[in-house]
Amino acid sequence: MISRIFVAATFALVSCSFAAAEEAETAGPETGKWVSLFNGENMQGWTPKIRNHKLGDNFKNTFRVEDGLLKVRYDGYEKFDQTFGHLFYKDAFSHYRFRVEYRFVGDQCAGGPGWAFRNSGVMIHGEQPEAMSLDQDFPVSIEVQLLGGNGTDSRPNANLCTPGTNVIKEGKLFTPHCVSSSSETFHGDQWVTVEIEVHGNQLIKHIIDGKTVLQYSEPQLDPRDPHAKELAEKQGGIQLNGGSISLQSESHPIDFRKVEIMVLEK
Repeated sequence: MISRIFVAATFALVSCSFAAAEEAETAGPETGKWVSLFNGENMQGWTPKIRNHKLGDNFKNTFRVEDGLLKVRYDGYEKFDQTFGHLFYKDAFSHYRFRVEYRFVGDQCAGGPGWAFRNSGVMIHGEQPEAMSLDQDFPVSIEVQLLGGNGTDSRPNANLCTPGTNVIKEGKLFTPHCVSSSSETFHGDQWVTVEIEVHGNQLIKHIIDGKTVLQYSEPQLDPRDPHAKELAEKQGGIQLNGGSISLQSESHPIDFRKVEIMVLEK
Protein backbone atom coordinates (compact mmCIF):
# COMPACT_ATOMS: atom_id res chain seq x y z
CA MET A 1 0.00 0.00 0.00
CA ILE A 2 2.75 2.47 0.93
CA SER A 3 4.54 1.73 -2.30
CA ARG A 4 1.44 2.36 -4.40
CA ILE A 5 0.65 5.64 -2.62
CA PHE A 6 4.22 6.85 -3.11
CA VAL A 7 4.15 6.06 -6.83
CA ALA A 8 0.80 7.81 -7.25
CA ALA A 9 1.96 10.94 -5.44
CA THR A 10 5.21 11.12 -7.38
CA PHE A 11 3.36 10.75 -10.67
CA ALA A 12 0.91 13.53 -9.71
CA LEU A 13 3.67 15.97 -8.86
CA VAL A 14 5.97 15.29 -11.78
CA SER A 15 4.44 13.63 -14.80
CA CYS A 16 0.65 13.80 -14.54
CA SER A 17 0.62 17.13 -16.30
CA PHE A 18 -0.35 15.35 -19.49
CA ALA A 19 -1.16 11.70 -18.79
CA ALA A 20 -3.78 12.38 -16.09
CA ALA A 21 -5.87 14.80 -18.13
CA GLU A 22 -8.61 12.34 -18.99
CA GLU A 23 -8.94 11.18 -15.38
CA ALA A 24 -9.31 14.80 -14.24
CA GLU A 25 -12.17 15.31 -16.67
CA THR A 26 -14.05 12.35 -15.22
CA ALA A 27 -14.46 14.17 -11.89
CA GLY A 28 -14.71 17.65 -13.42
CA PRO A 29 -17.46 19.63 -15.18
CA GLU A 30 -20.39 17.78 -16.72
CA THR A 31 -19.87 16.82 -20.35
CA GLY A 32 -21.59 18.98 -22.95
CA LYS A 33 -22.42 21.98 -20.74
CA TRP A 34 -20.69 25.33 -20.40
CA VAL A 35 -19.34 25.78 -16.88
CA SER A 36 -17.65 28.88 -15.47
CA LEU A 37 -14.20 28.31 -13.97
CA PHE A 38 -14.23 31.81 -12.44
CA ASN A 39 -16.85 32.60 -9.80
CA GLY A 40 -16.53 36.39 -10.00
CA GLU A 41 -15.65 36.67 -6.31
CA ASN A 42 -12.22 35.13 -5.77
CA MET A 43 -9.59 32.88 -7.36
CA GLN A 44 -10.97 29.64 -5.95
CA GLY A 45 -9.59 26.75 -8.00
CA TRP A 46 -6.68 28.80 -9.38
CA THR A 47 -3.03 28.92 -8.25
CA PRO A 48 -0.36 31.43 -9.36
CA LYS A 49 3.15 30.45 -10.40
CA ILE A 50 5.29 33.54 -11.00
CA ARG A 51 8.90 33.39 -12.14
CA ASN A 52 11.44 33.40 -9.30
CA HIS A 53 8.66 32.88 -6.75
CA LYS A 54 7.27 29.71 -5.20
CA LEU A 55 4.07 28.10 -6.39
CA GLY A 56 1.16 29.86 -4.72
CA ASP A 57 3.04 33.12 -4.06
CA ASN A 58 0.93 35.81 -5.73
CA PHE A 59 3.83 38.25 -6.01
CA LYS A 60 2.76 41.91 -5.65
CA ASN A 61 -0.89 40.85 -5.94
CA THR A 62 -0.39 40.31 -9.68
CA PHE A 63 -3.56 38.23 -10.02
CA ARG A 64 -6.63 39.63 -8.25
CA VAL A 65 -10.42 39.78 -8.37
CA GLU A 66 -12.04 43.22 -8.33
CA ASP A 67 -15.46 44.41 -9.50
CA GLY A 68 -16.36 40.87 -10.58
CA LEU A 69 -13.34 40.70 -12.92
CA LEU A 70 -10.25 38.51 -12.82
CA LYS A 71 -7.47 41.05 -13.27
CA VAL A 72 -3.74 40.98 -14.00
CA ARG A 73 -2.07 44.11 -12.62
CA TYR A 74 1.44 45.50 -12.05
CA ASP A 75 0.83 48.57 -9.85
CA GLY A 76 3.04 47.00 -7.16
CA TYR A 77 6.00 46.50 -9.53
CA GLU A 78 8.89 48.95 -9.86
CA LYS A 79 9.73 47.23 -13.14
CA PHE A 80 8.69 43.98 -14.77
CA ASP A 81 12.17 42.41 -14.91
CA GLN A 82 10.97 39.29 -16.81
CA THR A 83 8.71 38.27 -13.94
CA PHE A 84 6.42 36.22 -16.20
CA GLY A 85 3.54 34.57 -14.41
CA HIS A 86 0.77 32.05 -14.95
CA LEU A 87 -2.45 31.35 -13.10
CA PHE A 88 -3.17 27.60 -13.21
CA TYR A 89 -6.58 25.96 -12.92
CA LYS A 90 -6.65 23.01 -10.53
CA ASP A 91 -7.76 20.34 -13.05
CA ALA A 92 -6.26 19.03 -16.27
CA PHE A 93 -8.32 18.51 -19.45
CA SER A 94 -7.98 16.78 -22.81
CA HIS A 95 -11.23 17.11 -24.83
CA TYR A 96 -13.06 20.39 -24.38
CA ARG A 97 -14.05 23.84 -25.55
CA PHE A 98 -12.57 26.71 -23.55
CA ARG A 99 -13.40 30.38 -23.92
CA VAL A 100 -12.35 33.64 -22.36
CA GLU A 101 -13.83 37.11 -22.65
CA TYR A 102 -11.08 39.63 -22.01
CA ARG A 103 -9.80 43.13 -22.64
CA PHE A 104 -6.42 44.85 -22.42
CA VAL A 105 -6.37 48.02 -20.33
CA GLY A 106 -3.97 50.77 -19.33
CA ASP A 107 -0.24 50.94 -19.92
CA GLN A 108 2.36 48.20 -20.05
CA CYS A 109 4.46 47.70 -16.93
CA ALA A 110 7.80 49.50 -17.00
CA GLY A 111 10.55 47.16 -18.13
CA GLY A 112 8.21 44.84 -20.02
CA PRO A 113 9.58 43.57 -23.35
CA GLY A 114 8.40 45.35 -26.48
CA TRP A 115 6.76 42.24 -27.90
CA ALA A 116 4.62 41.92 -24.73
CA PHE A 117 2.66 45.13 -25.42
CA ARG A 118 -1.03 44.13 -25.24
CA ASN A 119 0.09 40.53 -25.15
CA SER A 120 -1.17 37.69 -22.97
CA GLY A 121 -2.25 34.11 -23.54
CA VAL A 122 -4.08 30.95 -22.59
CA MET A 123 -1.74 28.00 -22.06
CA ILE A 124 -3.26 24.59 -22.80
CA HIS A 125 -1.91 21.01 -22.79
CA GLY A 126 0.54 22.33 -20.21
CA GLU A 127 2.66 20.74 -17.55
CA GLN A 128 1.53 20.96 -13.93
CA PRO A 129 3.02 23.95 -12.08
CA GLU A 130 4.65 21.61 -9.55
CA ALA A 131 6.96 20.42 -12.33
CA MET A 132 8.24 23.94 -13.08
CA SER A 133 11.56 25.19 -11.75
CA LEU A 134 11.61 28.34 -9.59
CA ASP A 135 13.09 30.51 -12.36
CA GLN A 136 11.15 28.96 -15.27
CA ASP A 137 9.45 31.66 -17.34
CA PHE A 138 6.78 29.65 -19.22
CA PRO A 139 5.28 26.20 -18.64
CA VAL A 140 5.90 23.66 -21.37
CA SER A 141 2.57 24.00 -23.17
CA ILE A 142 0.65 25.15 -26.22
CA GLU A 143 -0.04 28.89 -26.07
CA VAL A 144 -3.10 30.49 -27.61
CA GLN A 145 -1.67 34.00 -27.82
CA LEU A 146 -3.96 36.95 -27.08
CA LEU A 147 -2.87 40.14 -28.84
CA GLY A 148 -4.31 43.64 -28.99
CA GLY A 149 -3.59 46.24 -31.64
CA ASN A 150 -1.66 49.47 -31.23
CA GLY A 151 -4.32 51.54 -32.97
CA THR A 152 -2.59 51.56 -36.33
CA ASP A 153 -0.86 48.36 -37.44
CA SER A 154 -2.22 44.94 -38.31
CA ARG A 155 -1.78 42.47 -35.45
CA PRO A 156 -3.66 39.15 -35.72
CA ASN A 157 -5.14 37.61 -32.57
CA ALA A 158 -5.44 34.03 -31.24
CA ASN A 159 -2.04 33.06 -32.63
CA LEU A 160 -0.01 29.97 -31.74
CA CYS A 161 3.20 29.89 -29.71
CA THR A 162 4.97 26.74 -28.59
CA PRO A 163 7.12 26.92 -25.42
CA GLY A 164 8.83 23.52 -25.34
CA THR A 165 6.40 22.02 -27.85
CA ASN A 166 5.72 21.43 -31.56
CA VAL A 167 2.58 20.69 -33.57
CA ILE A 168 1.59 19.27 -36.94
CA LYS A 169 0.35 22.02 -39.24
CA GLU A 170 -0.82 21.41 -42.79
CA GLY A 171 0.48 17.86 -42.58
CA LYS A 172 4.03 18.79 -41.54
CA LEU A 173 5.93 19.08 -38.27
CA PHE A 174 5.85 22.78 -37.36
CA THR A 175 8.82 23.86 -35.24
CA PRO A 176 8.91 27.73 -35.33
CA HIS A 177 8.04 29.28 -31.98
CA CYS A 178 5.02 31.31 -33.16
CA VAL A 179 2.68 31.58 -36.12
CA SER A 180 -0.03 34.15 -36.80
CA SER A 181 -3.69 33.31 -37.27
CA SER A 182 -5.97 34.69 -39.99
CA SER A 183 -7.88 36.92 -37.57
CA GLU A 184 -8.52 40.63 -37.78
CA THR A 185 -6.84 43.11 -35.42
CA PHE A 186 -8.62 44.16 -32.23
CA HIS A 187 -7.60 47.71 -31.27
CA GLY A 188 -8.38 49.55 -28.06
CA ASP A 189 -9.86 48.30 -24.81
CA GLN A 190 -12.79 46.41 -26.35
CA TRP A 191 -13.95 43.08 -24.94
CA VAL A 192 -12.90 40.14 -27.13
CA THR A 193 -14.05 36.51 -26.96
CA VAL A 194 -11.59 33.78 -27.93
CA GLU A 195 -12.59 30.11 -27.93
CA ILE A 196 -10.33 27.07 -28.14
CA GLU A 197 -11.68 23.72 -29.29
CA VAL A 198 -9.48 20.83 -28.19
CA HIS A 199 -9.76 17.17 -29.21
CA GLY A 200 -6.92 15.59 -27.27
CA ASN A 201 -4.00 14.90 -29.58
CA GLN A 202 -6.07 14.98 -32.76
CA LEU A 203 -7.17 18.55 -33.46
CA ILE A 204 -7.02 22.02 -31.88
CA LYS A 205 -8.87 25.05 -33.26
CA HIS A 206 -8.57 28.75 -32.37
CA ILE A 207 -11.92 30.50 -32.85
CA ILE A 208 -12.98 34.16 -32.75
CA ASP A 209 -16.64 35.18 -33.20
CA GLY A 210 -17.49 31.69 -34.44
CA LYS A 211 -14.77 31.71 -37.12
CA THR A 212 -11.82 29.31 -37.02
CA VAL A 213 -8.69 31.42 -37.47
CA LEU A 214 -6.06 28.70 -36.90
CA GLN A 215 -5.97 24.92 -36.54
CA TYR A 216 -3.36 22.18 -36.10
CA SER A 217 -2.96 18.70 -34.67
CA GLU A 218 -0.65 16.35 -32.74
CA PRO A 219 0.65 18.73 -30.07
CA GLN A 220 3.88 17.22 -28.77
CA LEU A 221 6.88 17.83 -26.57
CA ASP A 222 9.95 19.24 -28.30
CA PRO A 223 12.97 17.00 -27.58
CA ARG A 224 15.27 19.93 -28.42
CA ASP A 225 14.13 21.61 -25.21
CA PRO A 226 15.89 20.06 -22.16
CA HIS A 227 12.91 20.38 -19.80
CA ALA A 228 10.45 19.12 -22.41
CA LYS A 229 12.78 16.19 -23.11
CA GLU A 230 12.80 15.39 -19.40
CA LEU A 231 8.98 15.47 -19.31
CA ALA A 232 8.83 13.19 -22.36
CA GLU A 233 11.09 10.65 -20.68
CA LYS A 234 8.90 10.66 -17.56
CA GLN A 235 5.65 10.22 -19.47
CA GLY A 236 7.09 7.70 -21.94
CA GLY A 237 6.67 9.66 -25.19
CA ILE A 238 6.36 13.09 -26.74
CA GLN A 239 2.67 13.20 -27.73
CA LEU A 240 0.38 15.43 -25.65
CA ASN A 241 -3.20 14.31 -25.13
CA GLY A 242 -4.08 16.92 -22.51
CA GLY A 243 -2.74 18.89 -19.59
CA SER A 244 -3.09 22.00 -17.50
CA ILE A 245 -4.78 25.28 -18.45
CA SER A 246 -3.32 28.59 -17.30
CA LEU A 247 -3.70 32.33 -17.93
CA GLN A 248 -0.64 34.51 -18.45
CA SER A 249 0.82 37.66 -16.95
CA GLU A 250 3.30 39.09 -19.46
CA SER A 251 3.56 42.76 -18.36
CA HIS A 252 0.41 44.33 -19.87
CA PRO A 253 -2.70 44.69 -17.65
CA ILE A 254 -5.63 42.55 -18.73
CA ASP A 255 -9.14 41.80 -17.44
CA PHE A 256 -11.07 38.55 -17.78
CA ARG A 257 -14.82 38.65 -17.17
CA LYS A 258 -15.59 35.14 -18.41
CA VAL A 259 -13.50 31.96 -18.16
CA GLU A 260 -15.58 28.97 -19.24
CA ILE A 261 -15.19 25.35 -20.28
CA MET A 262 -17.32 22.66 -21.92
CA VAL A 263 -15.97 19.13 -21.60
CA LEU A 264 -16.49 17.13 -24.82
CA GLU A 265 -17.06 13.47 -25.50
CA LYS A 266 -13.82 11.73 -26.39
